[in-house]
Amino acid sequence: MPDVALMTREQIRTDQLAKLRAMMGELIPRNQFYTARFTAAGITPQIASLDEFAQRMAMTTKQELVDDQLAHPPYGSALTYSLDQYTRYTQTSGTTRKPIRWLDTTASWNWMITTWDRVFEAAGVTPDDRVLFTFSFGPFLGFWLAYDSAVKRGCLVLPGGGLGSEARLRMLLDNEATVLCCTPTYAIRLAESARDLKIDLSQSKIRRVIVAGEPGGSIPATRQRITELWNGARVIDHHGMTEIGAVSYQSPDRDDWVHIIEASYIAEVIDPATGQPTAKGEVGELVLTNLGRWGSPLIRYRTGDLVKPIWTEQGDMAMEGGILGRADDMVVVRSVNVFPSAVEEVMRSHAEVAEYRVEVVKHRAMNELRMQVEFAPGCEVAQKLVLQIERELHAALSLRVPIEIVPADALPRFEMKAKRWLQVESEK
Repeated sequence: MPDVALMTREQIRTDQLAKLRAMMGELIPRNQFYTARFTAAGITPQIASLDEFAQRMAMTTKQELVDDQLAHPPYGSALTYSLDQYTRYTQTSGTTRKPIRWLDTTASWNWMITTWDRVFEAAGVTPDDRVLFTFSFGPFLGFWLAYDSAVKRGCLVLPGGGLGSEARLRMLLDNEATVLCCTPTYAIRLAESARDLKIDLSQSKIRRVIVAGEPGGSIPATRQRITELWNGARVIDHHGMTEIGAVSYQSPDRDDWVHIIEASYIAEVIDPATGQPTAKGEVGELVLTNLGRWGSPLIRYRTGDLVKPIWTEQGDMAMEGGILGRADDMVVVRSVNVFPSAVEEVMRSHAEVAEYRVEVVKHRAMNELRMQVEFAPGCEVAQKLVLQIERELHAALSLRVPIEIVPADALPRFEMKAKRWLQVESEK
Protein backbone atom coordinates (compact mmCIF):
# COMPACT_ATOMS: atom_id res chain seq x y z
CA MET A 1 0.00 0.00 0.00
CA PRO A 2 1.53 3.36 -0.94
CA ASP A 3 2.16 5.83 1.88
CA VAL A 4 -0.10 8.76 1.05
CA ALA A 5 1.67 10.85 3.69
CA LEU A 6 4.58 11.01 1.24
CA MET A 7 2.36 11.96 -1.72
CA THR A 8 0.95 15.30 -2.85
CA ARG A 9 -2.81 15.77 -3.17
CA GLU A 10 -2.50 15.48 -6.93
CA GLN A 11 -0.53 12.22 -6.63
CA ILE A 12 -3.12 10.79 -4.26
CA ARG A 13 -5.93 11.59 -6.68
CA THR A 14 -3.98 10.14 -9.61
CA ASP A 15 -3.42 6.91 -7.67
CA GLN A 16 -7.11 6.70 -6.74
CA LEU A 17 -8.23 7.25 -10.33
CA ALA A 18 -5.96 4.45 -11.59
CA LYS A 19 -7.35 2.06 -8.96
CA LEU A 20 -10.94 3.10 -9.72
CA ARG A 21 -10.44 2.41 -13.43
CA ALA A 22 -8.93 -1.00 -12.68
CA MET A 23 -11.82 -1.92 -10.39
CA MET A 24 -14.44 -0.79 -12.89
CA GLY A 25 -12.77 -2.91 -15.56
CA GLU A 26 -13.17 -5.94 -13.27
CA LEU A 27 -16.75 -5.16 -12.25
CA ILE A 28 -18.14 -4.64 -15.76
CA PRO A 29 -20.07 -6.78 -16.70
CA ARG A 30 -19.62 -9.26 -13.83
CA ASN A 31 -21.21 -7.20 -11.07
CA GLN A 32 -24.91 -6.89 -11.94
CA PHE A 33 -25.74 -4.21 -9.36
CA TYR A 34 -22.98 -1.77 -10.34
CA THR A 35 -22.85 -2.54 -14.05
CA ALA A 36 -26.44 -1.28 -14.28
CA ARG A 37 -25.46 1.88 -12.42
CA PHE A 38 -22.40 2.51 -14.56
CA THR A 39 -24.54 2.10 -17.66
CA ALA A 40 -27.20 4.48 -16.36
CA ALA A 41 -24.53 7.08 -15.61
CA GLY A 42 -22.78 6.59 -18.95
CA ILE A 43 -19.51 5.77 -17.17
CA THR A 44 -16.80 3.45 -18.49
CA PRO A 45 -13.43 2.37 -17.07
CA GLN A 46 -11.87 5.10 -19.19
CA ILE A 47 -13.51 7.81 -17.07
CA ALA A 48 -11.44 10.99 -17.30
CA SER A 49 -11.35 12.20 -13.69
CA LEU A 50 -12.58 11.71 -10.13
CA ASP A 51 -14.59 14.93 -10.45
CA GLU A 52 -16.49 13.49 -13.41
CA PHE A 53 -17.01 10.26 -11.45
CA ALA A 54 -18.52 12.19 -8.50
CA GLN A 55 -20.73 14.30 -10.75
CA ARG A 56 -22.18 11.45 -12.79
CA MET A 57 -22.19 8.32 -10.59
CA ALA A 58 -25.19 7.86 -8.31
CA MET A 59 -24.57 7.33 -4.61
CA THR A 60 -25.39 4.03 -2.91
CA THR A 61 -27.51 3.94 0.25
CA LYS A 62 -27.87 1.28 2.92
CA GLN A 63 -31.58 0.97 2.15
CA GLU A 64 -30.78 0.18 -1.50
CA LEU A 65 -28.54 -2.67 -0.33
CA VAL A 66 -31.28 -4.01 1.93
CA ASP A 67 -33.81 -3.81 -0.91
CA ASP A 68 -31.39 -5.50 -3.31
CA GLN A 69 -30.90 -8.44 -0.96
CA LEU A 70 -34.64 -8.77 -0.49
CA ALA A 71 -35.08 -8.80 -4.26
CA HIS A 72 -32.15 -11.19 -4.86
CA PRO A 73 -31.88 -13.34 -1.71
CA PRO A 74 -29.85 -14.12 0.17
CA TYR A 75 -26.80 -12.04 -0.85
CA GLY A 76 -28.09 -9.59 -3.45
CA SER A 77 -26.76 -8.74 -6.89
CA ALA A 78 -23.73 -6.68 -5.84
CA LEU A 79 -21.34 -9.65 -5.96
CA THR A 80 -18.75 -9.65 -8.72
CA TYR A 81 -18.00 -13.38 -8.88
CA SER A 82 -19.79 -16.72 -8.59
CA LEU A 83 -20.58 -17.87 -5.05
CA ASP A 84 -17.91 -20.56 -5.07
CA GLN A 85 -15.27 -17.80 -5.05
CA TYR A 86 -16.36 -16.43 -1.65
CA THR A 87 -14.85 -17.63 1.62
CA ARG A 88 -15.94 -15.12 4.28
CA TYR A 89 -19.40 -14.21 5.61
CA THR A 90 -20.13 -11.18 7.79
CA GLN A 91 -23.21 -9.08 8.45
CA THR A 92 -24.06 -5.65 9.77
CA SER A 93 -25.52 -5.12 13.22
CA GLY A 94 -28.89 -4.40 11.64
CA THR A 95 -31.06 -1.82 9.93
CA THR A 96 -34.66 -0.85 10.35
CA ARG A 97 -35.59 -4.00 8.45
CA LYS A 98 -32.82 -6.58 8.72
CA PRO A 99 -29.01 -6.93 8.75
CA ILE A 100 -27.08 -6.71 5.50
CA ARG A 101 -25.24 -9.93 4.60
CA TRP A 102 -21.77 -9.47 3.17
CA LEU A 103 -19.50 -11.95 1.42
CA ASP A 104 -15.78 -11.63 0.64
CA THR A 105 -13.37 -13.50 -1.55
CA THR A 106 -9.97 -14.42 -0.16
CA ALA A 107 -8.43 -11.65 -2.30
CA SER A 108 -10.85 -9.03 -0.94
CA TRP A 109 -10.25 -10.20 2.62
CA ASN A 110 -6.49 -9.98 2.20
CA TRP A 111 -6.87 -6.47 0.79
CA MET A 112 -8.84 -5.44 3.87
CA ILE A 113 -6.14 -6.89 6.12
CA THR A 114 -3.77 -4.34 4.59
CA THR A 115 -6.14 -1.56 5.64
CA TRP A 116 -6.21 -2.83 9.23
CA ASP A 117 -2.44 -3.15 9.13
CA ARG A 118 -2.34 0.61 8.56
CA VAL A 119 -4.28 1.07 11.82
CA PHE A 120 -1.79 -1.09 13.73
CA GLU A 121 1.16 0.64 12.09
CA ALA A 122 -0.09 4.09 13.07
CA ALA A 123 -0.70 2.83 16.62
CA GLY A 124 2.90 1.65 16.88
CA VAL A 125 1.95 -2.02 17.26
CA THR A 126 4.88 -4.36 16.53
CA PRO A 127 5.35 -8.15 16.39
CA ASP A 128 6.52 -7.95 20.02
CA ASP A 129 3.05 -6.89 21.17
CA ARG A 130 0.41 -9.13 22.72
CA VAL A 131 -3.05 -8.06 21.61
CA LEU A 132 -6.19 -8.85 23.61
CA PHE A 133 -9.53 -8.73 21.78
CA THR A 134 -12.43 -8.45 24.23
CA PHE A 135 -15.16 -8.66 21.58
CA SER A 136 -17.56 -11.59 21.52
CA PHE A 137 -16.63 -12.39 17.91
CA GLY A 138 -20.07 -12.30 16.37
CA PRO A 139 -20.73 -11.97 12.63
CA PHE A 140 -19.44 -8.38 12.40
CA LEU A 141 -16.42 -7.64 10.25
CA GLY A 142 -14.14 -5.67 12.55
CA PHE A 143 -13.32 -8.37 15.09
CA TRP A 144 -12.26 -10.99 12.59
CA LEU A 145 -10.40 -8.62 10.33
CA ALA A 146 -8.41 -7.03 13.16
CA TYR A 147 -7.64 -10.49 14.56
CA ASP A 148 -6.31 -11.76 11.23
CA SER A 149 -4.31 -8.57 10.72
CA ALA A 150 -2.68 -8.89 14.16
CA VAL A 151 -1.76 -12.51 13.39
CA LYS A 152 -0.23 -11.51 10.06
CA ARG A 153 1.68 -8.72 11.79
CA GLY A 154 3.31 -11.33 14.03
CA CYS A 155 1.64 -10.40 17.32
CA LEU A 156 0.62 -12.88 19.99
CA VAL A 157 -3.17 -12.69 19.72
CA LEU A 158 -5.39 -13.31 22.75
CA PRO A 159 -9.09 -14.03 21.98
CA GLY A 160 -11.27 -12.83 24.83
CA GLY A 161 -14.61 -13.57 23.20
CA GLY A 162 -17.13 -15.51 25.28
CA LEU A 163 -15.46 -14.59 28.59
CA GLY A 164 -16.70 -12.41 31.40
CA SER A 165 -14.86 -9.32 32.52
CA GLU A 166 -13.03 -11.07 35.36
CA ALA A 167 -11.74 -13.84 33.08
CA ARG A 168 -10.63 -11.25 30.52
CA LEU A 169 -8.77 -9.31 33.16
CA ARG A 170 -7.00 -12.47 34.32
CA MET A 171 -6.07 -13.26 30.71
CA LEU A 172 -4.79 -9.72 30.25
CA LEU A 173 -2.56 -9.87 33.33
CA ASP A 174 -1.43 -13.49 33.10
CA ASN A 175 -0.37 -13.12 29.46
CA GLU A 176 1.07 -9.61 29.90
CA ALA A 177 -1.06 -8.16 27.11
CA THR A 178 0.27 -4.85 25.79
CA VAL A 179 -2.58 -3.83 23.45
CA LEU A 180 -6.31 -3.86 24.23
CA CYS A 181 -8.91 -3.76 21.42
CA CYS A 182 -12.50 -2.92 22.39
CA THR A 183 -15.15 -0.21 22.33
CA PRO A 184 -14.48 2.98 24.34
CA THR A 185 -17.36 2.11 26.64
CA TYR A 186 -15.96 -1.33 27.39
CA ALA A 187 -12.45 0.02 28.02
CA ILE A 188 -13.97 2.07 30.85
CA ARG A 189 -16.20 -0.76 32.01
CA LEU A 190 -13.36 -3.29 32.13
CA ALA A 191 -11.21 -0.98 34.25
CA GLU A 192 -14.14 -0.32 36.59
CA SER A 193 -14.73 -4.08 36.85
CA ALA A 194 -11.10 -4.46 37.93
CA ARG A 195 -11.73 -1.90 40.68
CA ASP A 196 -14.86 -3.73 41.85
CA LEU A 197 -13.04 -7.08 41.78
CA LYS A 198 -10.03 -5.55 43.56
CA ILE A 199 -7.76 -6.49 40.65
CA ASP A 200 -4.71 -4.23 40.59
CA LEU A 201 -4.34 -2.74 37.10
CA SER A 202 -1.06 -1.09 38.08
CA GLN A 203 0.44 -4.47 37.15
CA SER A 204 -1.02 -4.23 33.64
CA LYS A 205 1.36 -3.98 30.67
CA ILE A 206 -1.26 -2.32 28.43
CA ARG A 207 0.34 0.58 26.53
CA ARG A 208 -2.20 0.99 23.72
CA VAL A 209 -6.01 0.86 23.80
CA ILE A 210 -7.36 0.66 20.23
CA VAL A 211 -11.04 1.56 20.16
CA ALA A 212 -13.85 1.66 17.60
CA GLY A 213 -17.60 1.17 17.28
CA GLU A 214 -18.64 4.54 18.75
CA PRO A 215 -17.30 8.12 18.73
CA GLY A 216 -15.74 8.01 22.22
CA GLY A 217 -12.15 7.44 21.10
CA SER A 218 -11.97 10.93 19.60
CA ILE A 219 -13.81 12.70 22.43
CA PRO A 220 -11.13 14.31 24.63
CA ALA A 221 -12.84 13.62 27.96
CA THR A 222 -13.50 9.97 27.09
CA ARG A 223 -9.97 9.49 25.80
CA GLN A 224 -8.54 11.06 28.97
CA ARG A 225 -10.74 8.89 31.17
CA ILE A 226 -9.52 5.71 29.48
CA THR A 227 -5.89 6.83 29.68
CA GLU A 228 -6.21 7.49 33.41
CA LEU A 229 -7.91 4.15 34.08
CA TRP A 230 -5.25 2.27 32.11
CA ASN A 231 -2.14 3.82 33.68
CA GLY A 232 -1.31 6.27 30.92
CA ALA A 233 -1.99 3.97 27.95
CA ARG A 234 -2.49 5.84 24.71
CA VAL A 235 -5.98 5.63 23.19
CA ILE A 236 -6.02 5.02 19.42
CA ASP A 237 -9.25 5.70 17.55
CA HIS A 238 -10.25 4.34 14.16
CA HIS A 239 -13.46 3.47 12.39
CA GLY A 240 -14.89 1.14 9.80
CA MET A 241 -18.07 -0.65 8.78
CA THR A 242 -18.85 -4.26 7.95
CA GLU A 243 -20.05 -3.35 4.47
CA ILE A 244 -17.16 -0.98 3.65
CA GLY A 245 -14.11 -2.16 5.63
CA ALA A 246 -11.55 -0.49 7.93
CA VAL A 247 -11.49 3.16 6.86
CA SER A 248 -9.37 5.34 9.13
CA TYR A 249 -6.59 5.55 11.71
CA GLN A 250 -5.68 8.09 14.34
CA SER A 251 -2.76 10.35 13.63
CA PRO A 252 0.42 9.31 15.48
CA ASP A 253 1.11 13.01 16.06
CA ARG A 254 -2.31 14.53 16.81
CA ASP A 255 -5.05 12.94 18.89
CA ASP A 256 -7.71 15.10 17.24
CA TRP A 257 -7.01 13.92 13.68
CA VAL A 258 -8.26 10.63 12.28
CA HIS A 259 -6.90 9.99 8.78
CA ILE A 260 -8.80 8.36 5.93
CA ILE A 261 -6.81 5.50 4.39
CA GLU A 262 -6.79 7.20 1.00
CA ALA A 263 -4.67 4.52 -0.64
CA SER A 264 -7.77 2.34 -0.23
CA TYR A 265 -10.73 4.73 -0.33
CA ILE A 266 -12.04 7.70 -2.25
CA ALA A 267 -13.66 9.96 0.35
CA GLU A 268 -16.19 12.71 -0.25
CA VAL A 269 -18.11 14.89 2.21
CA ILE A 270 -21.63 16.01 1.31
CA ASP A 271 -24.50 17.96 2.77
CA PRO A 272 -26.84 15.20 4.08
CA ALA A 273 -29.91 17.15 3.01
CA THR A 274 -28.90 18.12 -0.54
CA GLY A 275 -26.28 15.52 -1.48
CA GLN A 276 -24.01 18.31 -2.71
CA PRO A 277 -20.36 18.69 -1.65
CA THR A 278 -19.90 20.74 1.51
CA ALA A 279 -17.79 23.87 1.58
CA LYS A 280 -14.22 23.35 2.77
CA GLY A 281 -14.08 22.87 6.53
CA GLU A 282 -17.82 22.34 7.01
CA VAL A 283 -19.32 19.29 8.70
CA GLY A 284 -21.01 16.84 6.35
CA GLU A 285 -21.76 13.19 5.66
CA LEU A 286 -18.87 10.92 4.67
CA VAL A 287 -19.27 9.14 1.32
CA LEU A 288 -16.81 6.34 0.50
CA THR A 289 -15.72 4.22 -2.45
CA ASN A 290 -13.52 1.24 -1.56
CA LEU A 291 -10.89 0.52 -4.18
CA GLY A 292 -9.74 -3.03 -3.50
CA ARG A 293 -12.73 -5.01 -2.27
CA TRP A 294 -13.55 -6.09 -5.81
CA GLY A 295 -15.58 -9.15 -4.81
CA SER A 296 -18.16 -7.04 -2.95
CA PRO A 297 -17.48 -3.37 -3.66
CA LEU A 298 -19.29 -0.28 -2.49
CA ILE A 299 -19.23 2.80 -4.69
CA ARG A 300 -20.08 6.28 -3.46
CA TYR A 301 -21.60 4.78 -0.32
CA ARG A 302 -23.46 7.12 2.02
CA THR A 303 -22.09 6.05 5.40
CA GLY A 304 -24.31 8.27 7.54
CA ASP A 305 -21.22 9.36 9.50
CA LEU A 306 -20.80 13.09 10.11
CA VAL A 307 -17.25 14.44 9.83
CA LYS A 308 -15.32 17.68 9.53
CA PRO A 309 -12.66 17.15 6.81
CA ILE A 310 -9.24 18.73 6.89
CA TRP A 311 -6.19 18.25 4.71
CA THR A 312 -2.68 17.91 6.08
CA GLU A 313 0.30 19.86 4.75
CA GLN A 314 1.21 16.82 2.62
CA GLY A 315 -2.30 16.73 1.19
CA ASP A 316 -3.99 13.67 2.69
CA MET A 317 -7.48 13.91 4.19
CA ALA A 318 -8.22 13.60 7.88
CA MET A 319 -11.32 14.06 10.03
CA GLU A 320 -11.02 16.62 12.80
CA GLY A 321 -12.41 15.03 15.95
CA GLY A 322 -12.97 11.69 14.18
CA ILE A 323 -16.57 10.65 13.63
CA LEU A 324 -18.63 13.44 15.18
CA GLY A 325 -21.85 11.45 15.11
CA ARG A 326 -24.33 9.95 12.70
CA ALA A 327 -26.82 11.87 10.64
CA ASP A 328 -29.63 9.70 12.00
CA ASP A 329 -28.40 10.09 15.62
CA MET A 330 -28.73 13.87 15.68
CA VAL A 331 -31.69 15.02 17.76
CA VAL A 332 -33.35 18.41 17.31
CA VAL A 333 -34.43 19.80 20.68
CA ARG A 334 -36.05 23.25 20.69
CA SER A 335 -34.35 24.05 17.37
CA VAL A 336 -30.94 22.98 18.72
CA ASN A 337 -29.02 20.20 16.93
CA VAL A 338 -27.81 17.83 19.65
CA PHE A 339 -25.20 15.13 18.96
CA PRO A 340 -24.55 12.29 21.43
CA SER A 341 -20.83 13.09 21.31
CA ALA A 342 -21.46 16.53 22.86
CA VAL A 343 -23.19 14.91 25.84
CA GLU A 344 -20.48 12.25 26.07
CA GLU A 345 -17.81 14.97 26.35
CA VAL A 346 -19.55 16.45 29.39
CA MET A 347 -20.33 13.16 31.11
CA ARG A 348 -16.88 11.59 30.70
CA SER A 349 -15.20 14.65 32.18
CA HIS A 350 -16.52 13.43 35.55
CA ALA A 351 -14.82 10.29 36.81
CA GLU A 352 -17.62 9.84 39.36
CA VAL A 353 -20.13 9.04 36.58
CA ALA A 354 -20.31 5.27 36.25
CA GLU A 355 -23.00 5.22 33.54
CA TYR A 356 -25.74 7.38 32.11
CA ARG A 357 -28.80 7.23 29.87
CA VAL A 358 -30.49 9.98 27.87
CA GLU A 359 -34.20 9.92 27.16
CA VAL A 360 -35.57 11.89 24.22
CA VAL A 361 -39.12 12.68 25.26
CA LYS A 362 -41.57 13.42 22.46
CA HIS A 363 -44.13 15.92 23.71
CA ARG A 364 -46.60 16.96 21.00
CA ALA A 365 -44.40 18.25 18.16
CA MET A 366 -41.35 19.00 20.30
CA ASN A 367 -38.50 16.94 21.78
CA GLU A 368 -37.19 17.34 25.32
CA LEU A 369 -34.17 15.70 26.96
CA ARG A 370 -33.89 14.15 30.38
CA MET A 371 -31.15 12.00 31.83
CA GLN A 372 -30.51 9.25 34.33
CA VAL A 373 -27.08 9.09 35.94
CA GLU A 374 -25.50 6.33 37.98
CA PHE A 375 -22.56 7.41 40.12
CA ALA A 376 -19.60 5.29 41.19
CA PRO A 377 -19.94 3.41 44.49
CA GLY A 378 -19.05 5.58 47.46
CA CYS A 379 -19.61 8.89 45.69
CA GLU A 380 -20.55 11.35 48.43
CA VAL A 381 -21.13 14.41 46.28
CA ALA A 382 -23.72 13.09 43.84
CA GLN A 383 -26.27 15.86 44.41
CA LYS A 384 -23.62 18.55 44.02
CA LEU A 385 -22.35 16.89 40.83
CA VAL A 386 -25.85 16.75 39.37
CA LEU A 387 -26.13 20.52 39.64
CA GLN A 388 -22.69 20.96 38.10
CA ILE A 389 -23.41 18.58 35.20
CA GLU A 390 -26.73 20.29 34.53
CA ARG A 391 -24.89 23.63 34.29
CA GLU A 392 -22.27 22.16 31.95
CA LEU A 393 -24.91 20.61 29.71
CA HIS A 394 -26.72 23.93 29.55
CA ALA A 395 -23.47 25.67 28.57
CA ALA A 396 -22.66 23.06 25.92
CA LEU A 397 -26.14 22.62 24.44
CA SER A 398 -28.02 25.80 25.38
CA LEU A 399 -30.63 23.47 26.84
CA ARG A 400 -31.77 22.54 30.33
CA VAL A 401 -31.49 18.79 30.87
CA PRO A 402 -32.95 17.51 34.18
CA ILE A 403 -30.99 14.66 35.77
CA GLU A 404 -32.28 11.82 37.94
CA ILE A 405 -29.85 9.83 40.11
CA VAL A 406 -30.43 6.07 39.87
CA PRO A 407 -29.04 3.30 42.12
CA ALA A 408 -25.81 1.43 41.45
CA ASP A 409 -26.05 -1.11 38.60
CA ALA A 410 -29.48 0.20 37.58
CA LEU A 411 -28.35 1.05 34.04
CA PRO A 412 -27.23 -1.49 31.43
CA ARG A 413 -23.56 -2.08 30.59
CA PHE A 414 -22.27 -2.61 27.06
CA GLU A 415 -19.48 -4.57 25.40
CA MET A 416 -20.53 -3.57 21.90
CA LYS A 417 -21.88 -0.21 20.77
CA ALA A 418 -23.47 1.53 23.71
CA LYS A 419 -27.18 2.32 23.43
CA ARG A 420 -27.58 5.19 25.85
CA TRP A 421 -30.17 7.24 23.93
CA LEU A 422 -33.83 6.17 24.12
CA GLN A 423 -36.93 7.59 22.43
CA VAL A 424 -39.88 7.73 24.83
CA GLU A 425 -43.36 9.17 24.59
CA SER A 426 -44.42 11.94 26.92
CA GLU A 427 -46.45 10.78 29.89
CA LYS A 428 -48.46 14.01 29.83
